[in-house]
Amino acid sequence: MYFQGDAGPYRLVVTILTPQMIPGVAEIQIRSSIPGVQRIKIVPVYIVGEASKYPPPPDVLTPSKGDPQFFSGKLWLMASGSWEVRIEAEGDKGSGTIAVPVPAAARNTLPMEKRLGAILLGLMTLLVAAIVSIVGAARREGQLEPGVQTGLVQKRGARLVMAIAFFVVAGILTLGGFWWKSAAASLSKRMIYKPPPLTVSLLPEGKMILRIGESPWHTRRPDTVSTRLIPDHGHLMHLFLIRTPEMDRFYHLHPTADPGGVFLDELPAIPAGRYQVFADIVRESGFPDTLTSEVTVPADIPDTARHALTGDDSEVSPQRLILNASSADLGGNLVSRLADGSRMIWERKPGSLPSSKLTWFRFRVEDANGKPVQNLEPYMGMAGHAEFVRSDFSVFAHVHPDGSAPMAAVSLAQASLNTRQAANPLEANSMPGMAMPVTASESKPAEVSFPYGFPKAGVYRIFVQVKRAGRILTGVFDTQVN
Repeated sequence: MYFQGDAGPYRLVVTILTPQMIPGVAEIQIRSSIPGVQRIKIVPVYIVGEASKYPPPPDVLTPSKGDPQFFSGKLWLMASGSWEVRIEAEGDKGSGTIAVPVPAAARNTLPMEKRLGAILLGLMTLLVAAIVSIVGAARREGQLEPGVQTGLVQKRGARLVMAIAFFVVAGILTLGGFWWKSAAASLSKRMIYKPPPLTVSLLPEGKMILRIGESPWHTRRPDTVSTRLIPDHGHLMHLFLIRTPEMDRFYHLHPTADPGGVFLDELPAIPAGRYQVFADIVRESGFPDTLTSEVTVPADIPDTARHALTGDDSEVSPQRLILNASSADLGGNLVSRLADGSRMIWERKPGSLPSSKLTWFRFRVEDANGKPVQNLEPYMGMAGHAEFVRSDFSVFAHVHPDGSAPMAAVSLAQASLNTRQAANPLEANSMPGMAMPVTASESKPAEVSFPYGFPKAGVYRIFVQVKRAGRILTGVFDTQVN
């Protein structure tokens, strides 16, 4: 989770690396944009539910010896659900607090370390050998008088008993292995997060129907995750269609929900082909889901069934993504022509980018004469939107200038924090400030920036969306991530 916001007088850039398994330890990294911060305290608490009223004692982050504006630490997340990390900064300008929403969920089963596995295998082998040897010794020597040597009969009997003992122990271990795998699979089914299934279908009259399936993972956590949807940027769903495999068509749509919870959208003039579908939704607890699916758009849909894009919907038709392009070619893709004749500049040096590291993505919009534009407008309440997509579609992130947290979740976390502070008059001087859609210290009228970090290496395509003179414009950039 990447986020920037104001904790009173301090603008903080927050990186939260959530654990792959819950319970687990999250790594927290916070940088202040100005000097003077002396101490930062953090505490995890559920955004909603009864547990949200009883936060644990806060942990104090450790300041960096080489950078006094950088703090880091670790935080236990004990259960899955929609959490917030409350951050209190204290320094020369007083104190301030901000809440960062953090969805916590077990993503996969962690493998056993090879060294530990080897040790356990050795111990198991030793125990099996010991059990078989003890049984054999009992049969061979257990009934002999003191001083009497074992004979051929005893030795043969011992071998037979040892063979039987070995197969019995092996059978017990085999049955135990089957039980362990069954129990692990059942536990994994309850604990490992999976987004709800999404079914997409097209009707001849030009309508697209989207149905969200049942998610046992959500229904088991009604107090901390919930299932009802809330609007994010004014829409219950942000739908993205990307034509595969070249990513040469991109659509950002906003279906509407009928009373039965089925989403409908008028089909725009989409060329035929197979499309990867990503649907972003936010629960009333602040927990976000990105649903995935695929849909094939046939070529025989009549033109009369096509609909023009309206409102916040947008599209772009970039060049095909070249999967086998060199790193130099991808890293040099720093200018994108926009539909109104202007252009978008990616402000960075050519070359590949690192993975697993916070990176600032800054983009400048220039007019046809090469001058920075002065008439960018908010797009759904934000200075811009960016979508980061890996070439194999295994990574999709919808990011804003404030970070990767949905703004609906940020509002919920902020509201819970304000409620707590309103109940405590002693904290009235530390009321947090919401991160503004356009950050004065980071953005200019012609610029928009996003904090994000690629989760893994590969080829990525980035769609950057801004609004100018009432028109939604989308810049497209490619990059190699190492």
